[in-house]
Amino acid sequence: MLHDAAVEGGIPPEEEKFLQHKEDGMRPQFTDFEGKTSFGMSVFNLSNAIMGSGILGLSYAMSNTGIVLFLILLTCIACLSCYSVHLLLRSAGVIGIRAYEQLGFRAFGHPGKIIAAVVITLHNIGAMSSYLFIVKYELPLVIQAFLGQTSWFMNGNYLIIIVTICIVLPLAMMKHLGYLGYTSGFSLSCMVFFLSAVSLLKRPLRVLWVDTRGARSELQEHHVTAHVAACVSTKSKINLRLDLQTAYTIPILAFAFVCHPEVLPIYTELRNPTKRRMQNIGNVSILGMFIMYFFTAVFGYLTFFENTEAELLHTYSKVDPLDTLILCVRLAVLVAVTLTVPVVLFPIRRALMQLLFPGKSFHWLRHIAIAVCLLFAVNLMVIFVPNIRDIFGISGATTAPTLIFILPGLFYIRIVPKNQEPMSSRPKIQAACFSALGFIFMIMSLTFIGIDWMSGEKRNLGGH
Repeated sequence: MLHDAAVEGGIPPEEEKFLQHKEDGMRPQFTDFEGKTSFGMSVFNLSNAIMGSGILGLSYAMSNTGIVLFLILLTCIACLSCYSVHLLLRSAGVIGIRAYEQLGFRAFGHPGKIIAAVVITLHNIGAMSSYLFIVKYELPLVIQAFLGQTSWFMNGNYLIIIVTICIVLPLAMMKHLGYLGYTSGFSLSCMVFFLSAVSLLKRPLRVLWVDTRGARSELQEHHVTAHVAACVSTKSKINLRLDLQTAYTIPILAFAFVCHPEVLPIYTELRNPTKRRMQNIGNVSILGMFIMYFFTAVFGYLTFFENTEAELLHTYSKVDPLDTLILCVRLAVLVAVTLTVPVVLFPIRRALMQLLFPGKSFHWLRHIAIAVCLLFAVNLMVIFVPNIRDIFGISGATTAPTLIFILPGLFYIRIVPKNQEPMSSRPKIQAACFSALGFIFMIMSLTFIGIDWMSGEKRNLGGH
């Protein structure tokens, strides 16, 4: 019956190979993989996909908005992300497809499939670039601090190539995303250590700022708790800042919560897959990352306040760079973001497979070749892109709203039958407003970022 419907709808035979949604205990009719990944491992993988280098920009975002506005924005983005996951799962459940690109095909034909694949590819390449960008600049400093000397291999360009070949590529060659659950769990534990260390840095700090000539001069010594109390007495803690720098807050937050390309692949490999079970995985992952994001941003901001830079690790490097705890924090973040790269590579490879080899069965040569080509391209990008804020701002302002807001809403409107939910129904109107909100975020963010760049003002841009 499903085959006949596909033929009558004019769908090419290769497009029929999708995964039948499982409801009410029924087994899937069409699968390319028997789901064996547990609930916990799925949460690890999705959480790892959510949490990457974006966490390092949150304290900077809070310094541009104030704590209250930051909390409001973070809460809104988290809730909207949960709703977006609901739209994706609802659309997938209607027609039994668990591939983002195939949802695009069913909604808008081949143009929709191409747009979905291109957006996923661009966004995840930007994410991989930001992760390896951190490795490029932080790993040489950490190695130098431990060894106390410099060598040829401490060049950041050499190190990202070594890390890619020795760590990222072997993990990226795994056949199924579910196998990365263990490394994702370890990556999350590293970020939990990062959060714990940031909170511990509330102890008295001797801040050594670097002057313009590169010589360290001790400008002030303060106790962070006393500093926080002083800020409460002023308006620092509750001030709602609205200026051009605030424009970067929405892209950074949107980029930090994007996990949507990974939702359907994780759903595919989930043991006993149901919409409710996958929605719970999404909710738990987003809630966990919300808590971690907020406390990381608060502790980082209350440590440095207006001196917080776009990349938090760079700000901590201005504290005694030989401090053991700070070195361990930097190393933990490096491990975490490195182990995230293979997770975000899987959706890109799947998108390219859908575009270039539709209907083809799994083949190791294609599987490995696409991973090698992607990592080669990303390494080139990391070498030539100078500032992590450019990656956060532009990628977050374009592809993130598309993946979170625009495409899920449009898919829902186009895929859910009108006889079930007419366009005038409340769910369809909500989905339309959701997509419109994505366009508003994109236009607003790009406009303010462009104004900021054209103004030529020498602001604290952060980065390296």
